[in-house]
Amino acid sequence: MTKSRHEQLGLTNEDAIDIYKTMLLARRIDERMWLLNRAGKIPFVISCQGQEASQVGAAFALDRSNDYVLPYYRDMGVVLAFGMTAKELMLSGFAKQEDPNSGGRQMPGHFGQKKNRIVTGSSPVTTQVPHAVGIALAGRLEKKEFVTFTTFGEGSSNQGDFHEGANFAGVHKLPVIFMCENNKYAISVPIEKQLACESVADRAVGYGMPGVTVDGNDPLAVYEAVKEAAERGRNGEGPSLIETISYRLTPHSSDDDDRAYRSREEVAEAKAKDPIHTFANYLLENKAISEEDLEQINEETMTIVNEATEYAEQAAYADASTVYSHVYSEEGN
Repeated sequence: MTKSRHEQLGLTNEDAIDIYKTMLLARRIDERMWLLNRAGKIPFVISCQGQEASQVGAAFALDRSNDYVLPYYRDMGVVLAFGMTAKELMLSGFAKQEDPNSGGRQMPGHFGQKKNRIVTGSSPVTTQVPHAVGIALAGRLEKKEFVTFTTFGEGSSNQGDFHEGANFAGVHKLPVIFMCENNKYAISVPIEKQLACESVADRAVGYGMPGVTVDGNDPLAVYEAVKEAAERGRNGEGPSLIETISYRLTPHSSDDDDRAYRSREEVAEAKAKDPIHTFANYLLENKAISEEDLEQINEETMTIVNEATEYAEQAAYADASTVYSHVYSEEGN
């Protein structure tokens, strides 16, 4: 009997279903945040919609009990897979005191959680890339065995931080995985106006590392590429650059009107390849799941999102007396 693709990669049916569940949870949280934003309840949303397959497929290929991730602002799928909860993400959206990222002090998407080795990012894009390289170097100096995984958009691949980080990692053969989530637009700038080369992965050769471009709508293709890159890193063979090709299904953020720079026909065409639907169909075709199972998973997911929303909306804001905490030095610290 021929094995399905996920079984050939060493994944069980349960593993494949868990990938789908995590993708779906990211989508449903994101959709809820847009509704909350439009209702005036949360100030800002920057979406993962359309990129969940890349994010979750990659995260499942890592050692989630040991590796470090330095995500960029769309990576809800990555941080969910690494242990952040729907409730915690909603607390961030509402900017409440219990927000694990910053206690409600930063915009959503600035993910950070020490216990799950999610290293916080900052508003200037691409700063996470040299940080990932530095953590990999620190791990080597301390003789610790982990890889660092960092993500960024294709627009960020044009920043100096990317080139400096990639060059340093290549020279020192550090266990870093650079994953570019190419969603075709750097805010409003299309890919053909960003790159002179054909793909972001083409840049890898300049830094002495392999580069590969994969279908970002296929979580199994991303899983396979990241698994191979992680093994290279653990074996002392150095860094890897992976480019995943998908499409940003929403505007850049809740403050953006994407009708100014892309047609509705283009967006509709991309939605026909929505990874939430295509991976569900894959599971059905390979008899890993039934239609009834999919309905139940969606119901369970919506229960999680509803409970997270209710909790976060009712949670307390940070006390005004703490406004200067973690900004200026404090007595006794």
